[in-house]
Parts: sequence; structure tokens; C-alpha cells
Amino acid sequence: MTNKSAFITILGRPNVGKSSLLNALVGEKIAAVSSKPQTTRTKITGVITEGETQLVFIDTPGLLKEKDRLAAHMIKAIDSSTGSVDAAILAVDSQLKPGEQEKILLSKLSKSVPVVLVLNKVDLFEDKERLIPVIAEYSSLHDFAEVVPVSALENDGVDILKDVLKKLAKPGPHYFPDDKFTDQPERVIVSEIIREKLLELLSDEVPHGIAVDIETMDEHDNRAGDGILDISAVIYCEKDSHKGIIIGKGGAMLKTAGKLAREDIEKFFMIKTNLKLWVKVKEGWRNREGLIKNFGLSFD
Repeated sequence: MTNKSAFITILGRPNVGKSSLLNALVGEKIAAVSSKPQTTRTKITGVITEGETQLVFIDTPGLLKEKDRLAAHMIKAIDSSTGSVDAAILAVDSQLKPGEQEKILLSKLSKSVPVVLVLNKVDLFEDKERLIPVIAEYSSLHDFAEVVPVSALENDGVDILKDVLKKLAKPGPHYFPDDKFTDQPERVIVSEIIREKLLELLSDEVPHGIAVDIETMDEHDNRAGDGILDISAVIYCEKDSHKGIIIGKGGAMLKTAGKLAREDIEKFFMIKTNLKLWVKVKEGWRNREGLIKNFGLSFD
């Protein structure tokens, strides 16, 4: 049996469901998901190994304008994910017409790289025949290797997409252990879970100015011999007014975010978790290279 592998980048404009698609493909929640743009800020690697074939997925931020230094690093993350890949997924919202963003993303890829068009959110179509003109419009942009309609939310069409992508794998070694599903450090996964809950709970103005830093993360046994994971995390925001919103009246917002994050952390790591959250202000951190680097968002 000859091993095969493929590195596959996932591209798309903001909020088309790239991270939901990655989570559905891998079968684990490794990327933060929300209805707000710019949820993904950096490259996230997901891995699936089935038999002799290993697929390595690289989720990227949505294409956006370079309005601050953080956005510049997010664009670098996209650019660094388009070179030396074996295949690419162009993920699109099946309800939206193709635009300039798709053209720019496709232009970043080598012409020799096969691209699979993934029409996401097809669960919103009662009449699937309405997808035909949508497929035709996108197909006018590029000669796609395959076109696969999916609903990442409902896990519909994901297995078909996997089979399509396996055909693009090439003979070669497995670059990750067969039981590994991401290269993300545990602290990064925890920080993304916390940030996801804040994205879900807060108004549109606040979340983009938030970063989460895991100060401590230690596992120990309690008196009964059961494992406990102690986590202390700092939520950084850019304004004092935002700090008040994040904490909420009587600490209610922070408590809710902490409760939801703790539940997901316990589910992911399968261990009882004690999560402590703090909120601090770092004005203009999205334009401060040192802080961007400290938060693991730099692509220099």
C-alpha cells in the first residue's frame, strides 16, 4: 500500500463558512466559528488520515482590506497559504454572486493547482435547481477541477467532498501522525474557543478589537484523583468602554462567555476545567507589531 498526501488550502471571502467546512472535514472543532467576518485571523491546519491517504487542510482568513497591521498579517497568511500546495478549495456562499474577491484569490494560485469549487450553505435552498445558474456564474471565472455543493452546518456533502479531494492526493509520506487532526497548540485552541464565545455574545463593534492570551494552563489531580485543567486567560480589548461591555453588568457577560467556553473546552479535552477570565485594555494593539506577535498573529 502506497501512502499518499495532499496539502489543500481553503480560500474564500469572509463569512462564507471556511472554518465550519474545516471543522466538518476534520470531524473536530479546531477553528473558531461565528456569523461575524474576520473570525479567522491566522492559518489553521487540520488533518485527516484515512487508510493510505492523508489530507492536510490550511484554513485562511477571509480576504479583506489592509486597514491596520493585523489585517496586513492576515493578508500575509493568505499569501503564504497559496504557494506550494497540491490543491485548493474555493469556498463560496451559494447565495452570493461571484465578485472581485474570488478573482483575486484565484489569481494567487499557480495555474497548475487544481481548484475545487465548494458551494456552501446549500441547506438554505429549498429548490436545488436554483444552484445551476450559480454554478454557471462561478464556472465562468475558472476551470474548476470539481464543483461540490455542501452544507458544512448540516454535514451534508462533506463525505462527497472528501472523496473528491482524496483523488487529488499524490504518492508521498504522511507529514503528521495518523491520529493527529491539527497542529494547533493546545493554548491556541483554548484561546480560540474563548474568542468564539465573545464573538457570539458581543455587538459588532467590540469583537474585532479582542485578543485572548492564555497565561497559565495546568493539569493536576484533585483529592479524589480526578483530572482538573486549570486555565487563566486574559481578554485584551482596545478601549475602556469595550472592557465594560465585555464584563457586563455585575460581570454577567464575562460569566456567560466563561461558562460557554468552559463547556466547549471540557468537551474538547475531555477533562473537568476551571477557567478564570480577566479583561485588560491595550489601546491600538492591532497596530502594534510586538503585541500582534505576542498573540501569535504575526506572519513576518
